[in-house]
Amino acid sequence: MSDDAWTIPLPPFKPADALVTTRRSLRDLKLAERGDGFEFKARRVVELTLADDHLVARVVRRPAMSPEWETRRLTSGADVRHFIDDVRRRLARWEQDD
Repeated sequence: MSDDAWTIPLPPFKPADALVTTRRSLRDLKLAERGDGFEFKARRVVELTLADDHLVARVVRRPAMSPEWETRRLTSGADVRHFIDDVRRRLARWEQDD
C-alpha cells in the first residue's frame, strides 16, 4: 500500500475568511483599525488587501512618518499565523524601543 493513500489534503484557503480572522487577530493585539489598515500609536503599520486567491499584507519595519514597507502574499492558514506572530514580535520590539 502506498503512503500517498494516507495523506489528508489540506482544506482550501479562503481569503475572505482569512481576512476576517486576520483583522480580528490584529485588533486583539491592540492595533487600531482604520479603513484597510491598522495603526500603532497613530502611525499606520499594517495594511491588508483581498486578492482573488490570496491576501496581500503590508507591514512596516518600524513605525515612522515615511515608513519602509514589506509586502507579503498570504496563501494559506500557516502563512496567516506566521504573519500574525511576526506582527506580535514587532509590536513587542516597538514597545521596548519607546
